[in-house]
Amino acid sequence: MTEKLKKIGLDIGHRRVGRLMRQNGISAVETRKHKVTADSDYKFNIAPNLLDRDFMAEAPNQKWAGDISYDWTRENWLYLAVTLDLRSPRIIGWAVSNSIRRDLVIRALNMAIAFRSSPTGCIHHTDRGSQYCSHDYQKILRQHGFKVSMSGKSNCYDNAAVETFFKTIKAELIWRHPRKTRRKAEMAIFEYINGFYNPRRRHSAPSWKSPDAFERNVA
Repeated sequence: MTEKLKKIGLDIGHRRVGRLMRQNGISAVETRKHKVTADSDYKFNIAPNLLDRDFMAEAPNQKWAGDISYDWTRENWLYLAVTLDLRSPRIIGWAVSNSIRRDLVIRALNMAIAFRSSPTGCIHHTDRGSQYCSHDYQKILRQHGFKVSMSGKSNCYDNAAVETFFKTIKAELIWRHPRKTRRKAEMAIFEYINGFYNPRRRHSAPSWKSPDAFERNVA
């Protein structure tokens, strides 16, 4: 908050910002219990971890990462899949669904490919979930020349870039403004990604430079 205010020209310190936040009832949103979305009980092949927690990329389309999260509504869960370019925090592909099947991640991947025009040689990193290991998903990766990379078993830090995004959207949107229907949740996510997160949100540089900083962000 302090950095954002300084960027727009206000000379203000952390203590004053903290005091003003308390006076106006503004507080940080605490992290909630994690819901497991990866299903690793299958017989698909597992790719090696080519990314190896090296989240730096010198140019776009060198390293992508994908994962799945969720949003609770009164109509039950809404699942969100994203594809992120590690050169910047930008979300280049995303999709939502009321189920967690492979078509969810395929739609997010196809959006990213359409947006970035088949980046041959790009490392594509995900967890070991059955959606990402499925034959249909891996076929698309082969067709477009991706180098497949996967996290270690049950290790969220290996994909900390996307975990950081999910923590951000939950704290800034999902937990603050619960939606009654999946449709309203979908529209809110669309507005957040395309109207705020990608074009306007200020991103903390340290979390994109150091694996240790990533671990602190998702802890």
